Amino acid sequence: MTAIQRVIFVNRFYWPEEPATAQLLTDLAESLAACDHRVTVVTSLPTKHSVPKTENRNGVEIIRVSGPRFGRNNVFLKALSFLTFARGALRAISNLLKSGDVLVVMTDPPLLNLPASALAQKRGARLVHWVQDIYPEIAMAAGSMSFAQTFRRRRDRAWRTADICVVPGADMATFVHTRGIDPSTILISPNWAPFGLDTMPPTAVETLRKDWGLVGKFIVMYSGNLGRVHDLEPILEIADALRNETDIIFLFVGDGAQKARLQAIASSRGLKNVVFKSAQPRHRLGPTLTLANLHLVTMREGCEQLVFPSKLYGIAAVGRPVIFIGPRNCELARIIEGQGLGRSFSRTDVNTAVLTIRHLRHAPADCARMGKAIQMFSDQTGGLPAATSTWDRLLRGLKSLAPQSQFPQK
Repeated sequence: MTAIQRVIFVNRFYWPEEPATAQLLTDLAESLAACDHRVTVVTSLPTKHSVPKTENRNGVEIIRVSGPRFGRNNVFLKALSFLTFARGALRAISNLLKSGDVLVVMTDPPLLNLPASALAQKRGARLVHWVQDIYPEIAMAAGSMSFAQTFRRRRDRAWRTADICVVPGADMATFVHTRGIDPSTILISPNWAPFGLDTMPPTAVETLRKDWGLVGKFIVMYSGNLGRVHDLEPILEIADALRNETDIIFLFVGDGAQKARLQAIASSRGLKNVVFKSAQPRHRLGPTLTLANLHLVTMREGCEQLVFPSKLYGIAAVGRPVIFIGPRNCELARIIEGQGLGRSFSRTDVNTAVLTIRHLRHAPADCARMGKAIQMFSDQTGGLPAATSTWDRLLRGLKSLAPQSQFPQK
């Protein structure tokens, strides 16, 4: 079967920028282009990279929309930035979208699916919502944008009019279903580690250890966005309890809304065993993740159905065990415990987490066993090739449908 006329992805970030959604979309778009799909990405124009407004890279047509970038930690300025991009993106989509095309809307900026749904219906195009974060609920759970709950009914209506809602996990699929969405139009397609990520040779890791002054340390790492949906203060509580065990270092690698506050707390408590490093570029992600002996993943209570931390797949790719701090009944905790990838704890179970880290520091065999299990998990999920196959079948199936039909979940 031939490829559809055009697949148009919309997301605020894309290559050369490297937020998680940008990396996922870059990998998938280029992989689908290699499968003979005609792929276009509508995204924003970076402020820190010199790139043209339009270009073709690795078979993907990129259209970048100009607009301000401000208000990272200010909810209202950030919302204004979202709206500015959304207006420009919709103008670009309107110039591109034709009958037979497939429009794939991601969740950055949130709620872009509302006007995109109407535009797709008007043009006779297929609509897919690739749901990475569920808004506005995620903003409400994090304590911001409570006013946004007024958009939920319109968001639900947009989900219902879509041909498919693609989600990365079962908990998110359950939530989408509870909002009145037919389960036959919900497709679970797990995320993956950044393409090319693998365990690094010891020499590369040791060089980084020396550069960061961490030689001989047992490194417990949190790598990724320090955003509001992540419950990060328990990590500092664990570090405080282990402050006298100077061979154990807690390393934060990343940036985000909580970073300044976490740094201030660590400084006020005199936690010399806590180190902060800025987010690393993609080409340094391999040695950075491999540097850790043990990784941390956290989630704020109430967010378990609203987001699935894709950092798990990067950790799995480099074969490191993981400790999860968050709701014990969520999908991520079930995977980690059920498949022996590490341990999971509630945010109030700090003492047990301390004992576990102390034990693993002196139990390399247990770390190796968990590392082997998480590598097996990585192999079983199939990574980018499996996701590409899923999306390829989805897109080609959409092409074969009559205008008002629904693509059945397989």
